[in-house]
Amino acid sequence: MALYLIGDVQGCDEPLRRLLDDIAFSPSRDALVLLGDLVNRGPSSLEVLRRVQGYGAAAQSVLGNHDLHLLGVAHGARKAGRKDTLAGVLDAPDRAALLDWLRQQPMALHQRVGGGDLLMVHAGVLPQWSVEDTLACAAELESVLRGPSPADFLHTMYGNEPVQWSEALSGDARLRVIVNALTRLRFCTAEGEMEFDSKDGLAAAPEGFMPWFDVPGRRTASATVACGHWSTLGWLSRPDLLATDTGCVWGRCLSAVRIGATLQERELIQIRCPPARQPG
Repeated sequence: MALYLIGDVQGCDEPLRRLLDDIAFSPSRDALVLLGDLVNRGPSSLEVLRRVQGYGAAAQSVLGNHDLHLLGVAHGARKAGRKDTLAGVLDAPDRAALLDWLRQQPMALHQRVGGGDLLMVHAGVLPQWSVEDTLACAAELESVLRGPSPADFLHTMYGNEPVQWSEALSGDARLRVIVNALTRLRFCTAEGEMEFDSKDGLAAAPEGFMPWFDVPGRRTASATVACGHWSTLGWLSRPDLLATDTGCVWGRCLSAVRIGATLQERELIQIRCPPARQPG
């Protein structure tokens, strides 16, 4: 059995198919974790969802900001934007089943590999959170999304406030910090104040901010955090980090990482991708 992690697909089904062929993925033998943003911007979000759902228990995807946006649009919390490519899913005859499958996906995953902790999220982890804290916060949000009234939260999900975590937070404000950290975080301060305007690479950190994974004393530093989301960061592999969004939808690469018997045994497999034509 092999464990494969794949970065942001964003509706690019043909590159995903080619990458899975290259790694000879077998749902009867292997495990697959996609690190969020299955959908949007690319041309084939519907086909991506059907493909991954079709693998059953062999495949999971942590939820990314574009995945949650699809749920928000589907529940009337936000209108589709000019650059969104979600209509294929929203108009599909199996829409209800696909959206139900999507909202059952985790916000974070954890696995022990060779004695080490592998924590999988879409974007990042706040410096105050341990692995256990991250999973507990993820579970709070998962229970809402999987519950009888996910639309209640989806209508309040959008927004940048509060920008900082506190255990005293409650209700929608608490959930919004959790969702923003797990699906949108790139830069924050040493105290965990999040910044959402900057989308460039490491050199573009705003004054007073730093990449979330470089905050001194970050409580998940002893784990390996695998994430996507940050295409301008690209591939980055170090003992405490696996960054896997290599810009497939922008005409760069789609990346898979095969995790070996230990977290330091990593094999990178990449395929080149044509740029997806952007709407409008």
